[in-house]
Amino acid sequence: MRIVELILDEEMEDSGVEAISIVESPAIESDFVSLNNQEIKLAEISKEKKILMGALLIPNKPIYRNGEDGEYYIFFSKDTIAKASQMYLRNGYQNNSTLEHDKTLSGLTLVESWLVEDEVQDKSRKYGLNAPVGTWMGSVKVNNEDVWNDYVKTGKVKGFSIEGYFADKMEAPKETVKEDMSSDDLILSKIKNILNAN
Repeated sequence: MRIVELILDEEMEDSGVEAISIVESPAIESDFVSLNNQEIKLAEISKEKKILMGALLIPNKPIYRNGEDGEYYIFFSKDTIAKASQMYLRNGYQNNSTLEHDKTLSGLTLVESWLVEDEVQDKSRKYGLNAPVGTWMGSVKVNNEDVWNDYVKTGKVKGFSIEGYFADKMEAPKETVKEDMSSDDLILSKIKNILNAN
């Protein structure tokens, strides 16, 4: 199966992340932590604060896609993630949020943004999030009672997903991403390779 690296072209005006979506099934397979309720991996710092914390992009994490070109995986490098996180803030998109990449939401603001720099000494570890070094983490303040009550408290949304535009895709060696695939992903990948060979 093809593995494609998505890159940023900083000279393109509309390149980069434009919004953060709260979703039921995050493509990066990393739920956020509701910091008051550890059962959902969505960090709710407190009932009063209404802040969600989670991974926005994880480096070298294979993300499955099935489009008009068939099945393939995409991934982002640490360098691309660092640039995307900086461009997002530089462009003033902190208030751009959607629900399931479909409905524009008001009242959600990215209030914290950082890159994981250490496997042990990182704020995300305090909340049980074991994101690898290079992950773009974020905390989103929810000042929208309907979103909080109807989607967060009910567990209908479990993580973040980014929306944006990236430059031309480049083929990447499979070894680059394979090491970050879970054992289940590796087994599935091997089974698909066997089936495709027949």
